[in-house]
Amino acid sequence: MAQPSQHAAIIDEGHVAFMTGGVSINLAARDAHNVPTLTRALGCRVSVDRRTVTVFVAAPDAARFLDNLRINGAIAAVFSQPSTHHTIQLKGADARVVPREPDDVALFERFIVALAADLAHYGWAETYVRTMLGHDDEDIVAVAFTPNAAFNQTPGPAAGAPLAPTGTP
Repeated sequence: MAQPSQHAAIIDEGHVAFMTGGVSINLAARDAHNVPTLTRALGCRVSVDRRTVTVFVAAPDAARFLDNLRINGAIAAVFSQPSTHHTIQLKGADARVVPREPDDVALFERFIVALAADLAHYGWAETYVRTMLGHDDEDIVAVAFTPNAAFNQTPGPAAGAPLAPTGTP
């Protein structure tokens, strides 16, 4: 897939709403030998121009993942809504640890509440989601990247296709 221009965002407002809503977020990085490492993200923030995506990980659980990002910056981020299986994947080549913003703690809380609401369809209580995702705030680090490829990964015939605009302004 061709690289987007420096000024073009490859995700639209509908994608941003989805990515920052009640979704499960899984991240992958790779080491120098292309061996993958995976970790779960604890929320997502997208810049106003939609060119930078910031995801959050618990450093103690994601130590190897973070080490691999420092090696090459390659990242894949998968956003999936459990109740519908609607899934998108973003890839980037410049992932890096960045400072957190003051409102990020509130973002973590909104993420847990939104994901818990979606998982309630399966009978999972919010306490389960809080246990699964709960970490000390000081352990959570921000990882920013510029998406350079985006794909529909919802199961079905369009899985793997480049991400199409949602039509949401």
